Amino acid sequence: MKPDKNSSSQGGTQLLPQRSFLAEDKTQPADPSQEAATKILLSKINNLIEEQNSNQPIQTTTTKIEDINPYQRTHKDDIEPQAADWNKYHNAWQDYYQKYYEGYYTHHLKKAQETLKQQNIYQVEPESVVSTDEIVLKLHRRLLEKVKTSATKVRKSRHFIPIMAGLIVILLFMFLQYNRILISNVMAYVSPGNIDIQNIIIDPNANLTVSPEPRLIIPKINVDVPVIYDIGNDYNSQMDAMTKGVAHFAIPGASSHPGEIGNTVISGHSSNDLFDPGDYKFIFAQLDKLNVGDTIYANYQSKRYTYTITKKEVVSPTEINKLVYPTIKPVLTLITCTPLGTSLNRLLVTAEQISPDPAQSTTAPATGTTTDNSAIPGNSPTFFERIFGS
Repeated sequence: MKPDKNSSSQGGTQLLPQRSFLAEDKTQPADPSQEAATKILLSKINNLIEEQNSNQPIQTTTTKIEDINPYQRTHKDDIEPQAADWNKYHNAWQDYYQKYYEGYYTHHLKKAQETLKQQNIYQVEPESVVSTDEIVLKLHRRLLEKVKTSATKVRKSRHFIPIMAGLIVILLFMFLQYNRILISNVMAYVSPGNIDIQNIIIDPNANLTVSPEPRLIIPKINVDVPVIYDIGNDYNSQMDAMTKGVAHFAIPGASSHPGEIGNTVISGHSSNDLFDPGDYKFIFAQLDKLNVGDTIYANYQSKRYTYTITKKEVVSPTEINKLVYPTIKPVLTLITCTPLGTSLNRLLVTAEQISPDPAQSTTAPATGTTTDNSAIPGNSPTFFERIFGS
């Protein structure tokens, strides 16, 4: 078997040509015996090669498309980007965008100048150049003019008056409802009465002769107010008395007067409505500033009684039983509403008599004024409470 010089076994070893081991010598004639031996040797070698190739499996190398690097699929190693060409390409794009935006802003700047010229905001010659600051200033003035014009139109609009009227009504209702909160907090820092100097500097143990007019004096909070005794304990009687000062709230078990053994209860406003009658609507606005140990004076039947505060307590309006308790001393209790501007709770300030000698006090009458009230007196109803009921 003679192999083809141009053929090869697929995946195997190429067969040797018959004369690959012969050195041809064209000058000398070929020896017939040597030529025959060479042919036999070549034939055996080729047979061995074919045998070896037939016994080994044909190995083929297949390359998957996905195993190839994407860069290798689109680029060849012998093609490399030129730096000079890339720089030229990049610079061309930069020049393009620079000229584009320069032309864009120049166009709008000229357009704004022409618009301002047409509106007679400022006069410029066609060939003159206006700075950016001047344009901004003119635009700002123009904007202010538009705002003023719009405001004028709104004021002249048929919707403006109803809206303003509605707001005024709402504010009026809010003031009527909550004026006592605002004013009472102001009055808490303003003197509620014109106190006499002799009532501030005083010897608590001195039995001074005073005018027959009943009065309550609290130097710490600058209170000097008339006291209305021996009145009814119903709501109307209490409210009427508190227009003239502070009111004596006498109930069974707590109906004594100054100098008598028992509880003398006096009620006053801390934050009544601004439009209610009377000059003492905020007389107890600072009552919560009193502390244990402070001094209170009560003028009654031309005699001055001195008390020292022993307790402060906040109770609900219905806890009227807090005023009734057994005692062997003359006691004074002041009542007002708390917090300021509301009637949610009642502040009770309790004091015991220290002068004149409490041991010389008389016993209060056994009979007291009956009451149908189930609440401690307080502020008058608010605006909405009067409309819709409390």
